[in-house]
Amino acid sequence: MLFEKEIAKVGYLSRSVPEGIDLKEAILKMKKEKNAVILAHYYVSEDIQSIADFVGDSLALAQASKKAAADMIVFCGVHFMAETAKILNPNAKVLLPDLNAGCSLADSAPEAEFIAFKNQYPDAVVVSYINCSSEIKALSDYICTSSNAVDVVNSIPKDKRIIFAPDKNLGMYVQKVTGRELILWEGACIVHVNISMDKLNVLMEAHADAQVIAHPECLPEILEKASFIGSTKALLEYVQTSPVNKFIVATEAGILYKMKQAVPNKTIIPAPALESNSCACAECPYMKMNTMEKLYNTLYYELPEISVNEKTQAGALKALNNMLAI
Repeated sequence: MLFEKEIAKVGYLSRSVPEGIDLKEAILKMKKEKNAVILAHYYVSEDIQSIADFVGDSLALAQASKKAAADMIVFCGVHFMAETAKILNPNAKVLLPDLNAGCSLADSAPEAEFIAFKNQYPDAVVVSYINCSSEIKALSDYICTSSNAVDVVNSIPKDKRIIFAPDKNLGMYVQKVTGRELILWEGACIVHVNISMDKLNVLMEAHADAQVIAHPECLPEILEKASFIGSTKALLEYVQTSPVNKFIVATEAGILYKMKQAVPNKTIIPAPALESNSCACAECPYMKMNTMEKLYNTLYYELPEISVNEKTQAGALKALNNMLAI
């Protein structure tokens, strides 16, 4: 790969930064010098969120990347998000701090298998969740996020069949809300399906005064326990407007940073994960690949750079614009 040759030349793989450097100060300085913008998802570490130009969920980040008046977009998130930014900004240099920061949902829909699946339903409109590869976006008629999936599906004429991919749990939720029968691809987010129902029940008993709020990528049995279901941004807004003072949050624990900033007087508890980790909560290992050191190196070396081939770019851009128009 060309990328491997490039990083070998500059020593990028070493991931080393100068000793004694103030990473935050150095990153902000380089960002200004290179006319770069740093976009960060709610699920990355707190230190990166604290210096990003914009922090948001998938929809807000897609919108922000399209509005970015910068020569360089550094996307602190996962690969499909950086690809989306490149599709929307083909003339900008788009960088991702760690090229290995993937996504279980995107991986669950390989291009060849999805083409075969799509060919079984030649009359169907394809709605793909933004958590998919650029190739799957190019095979879609509409892209959606958890913020607007219901609106996108409702915008499609009722006589049209709809393939919904790749997240089956989100698809089942949309199906329930819209009353539309969807053709669902079998995919799931490892973070949201890793939330433990048994541990959640115990936590709910210990905090009987707390409301459970959940992301629609969670399993149906988790959603049944929730007083509110919404996108990451919607969950953040809900804790600010609800009169309730205690919440158990069933999504990736990175959002707790912004929640605690927004409502420091309220109690925010992460939903427990099936497997133990540093916080015993639901964490995305791919999002956590973004670090301050990698962000520094990315800005310094301007690597790794995201590229999307021209044919894929055209198809994916059309599907993304169909979403943004809604």
